[in-house]
Amino acid sequence: MFKTLMTVGVALALTSGAAMAQTVRIGTEGAYAPYNFINDAGEIDGFEKELGDELCVRAELTCEWVKNDWDSIIPNLVSGNYDAIMAGMSITDERDEVIDFTQNYTPPAASAYAAAAEDADIEGGVIAAQTATIQAAHVAEGGATLLEFATPEETVAAVRNGEADAVFADKDYLVPLVEESGGALVFVGDDVPLGGGIGVGVRESDGELKDKLDAAIGSMKEDGTLNAMIVKWFGDGAAIYE
Repeated sequence: MFKTLMTVGVALALTSGAAMAQTVRIGTEGAYAPYNFINDAGEIDGFEKELGDELCVRAELTCEWVKNDWDSIIPNLVSGNYDAIMAGMSITDERDEVIDFTQNYTPPAASAYAAAAEDADIEGGVIAAQTATIQAAHVAEGGATLLEFATPEETVAAVRNGEADAVFADKDYLVPLVEESGGALVFVGDDVPLGGGIGVGVRESDGELKDKLDAAIGSMKEDGTLNAMIVKWFGDGAAIYE
């Protein structure tokens, strides 16, 4: 009888512990390969999906993924539709005024121009960029005409169909598109370093969640698994942590 009671007690304790496990909903765009995309099975996939799942294991969190359009991804975090953002979002002072960020999980990386011709005018021409990105802000501050689109696919399409002289985006996003274009797209000009790397966005009130994710990111940097994951998804030439 005592053994039975003990067994029941342990089971209840385990059940209670499982019920108390924190569930974290992670919002992502699902349209910015290789950071995040929808695979052939209709599921969220990519570098950030693999990374986020590992962070949740290390932080002892239960993770659920939510697909959300880029232009409303911060407002929907703030309003509580999910608890964190992993969507190729660079850490900037402007965004940090609205939400909080963990330490970065990719080093500051280059942005680049891709065009249909090497002589494309990237200084004074029409440049396509995704709305509400650091690339769009950079173009707006210069002498070129900014043409904004809701999705990254539309920015590249604008170059292909002649609406824009070039697209300005994360180079990691553009590299496979340029390589697979058969010469229809080429890089133009120098790379441009922008932002403070990419981090997990959380509400400013969620300091405990930020700390847990920070610790998990730190542990992956220390044991080398984060660098290995970056190389897996972005190639041997990707920026990694020294």
